[in-house]
Amino acid sequence: MKKVTPFLMFSDNAEEAMKFYVSVFKKAKIIDAGKFEIEGQEFLVYNGGPYFKFSEGISLFINCETQEEVDEFWEKLSEGGAKSQCGWLRDKFGVSWQVVPSVLIKMLNDPDPAKSKRVMDAMLQMSKIIIADLKKAYNQK
Repeated sequence: MKKVTPFLMFSDNAEEAMKFYVSVFKKAKIIDAGKFEIEGQEFLVYNGGPYFKFSEGISLFINCETQEEVDEFWEKLSEGGAKSQCGWLRDKFGVSWQVVPSVLIKMLNDPDPAKSKRVMDAMLQMSKIIIADLKKAYNQK
């Protein structure tokens, strides 16, 4: 086990959540009854009863390379949950996710403050992040 591993406490559906997450990601597997892995990152899960709830204070960040990846994760993870703004969603178990194309981070960190501001302004208008719209804002004169 790695030094730091996310631990997700569900009311009574940890196994269902684990199976769902493994079905969403291509490089994912169940390790045992309380542990699964996504892209090499291990997660522990437990049924702890109704005492603890997830909040947006902690989210899982998905770094996407293409619009197809953004679209796929956005639709699969938000099914039965709630779509929010700026690439954020909550899945049907209450876990918050950020579905973000890597190009967004590059554009927001551009040394030209006018470019990064236009990209930020465009992103703030979005629910699901649309790469073409980010690029349009970035390249405006």
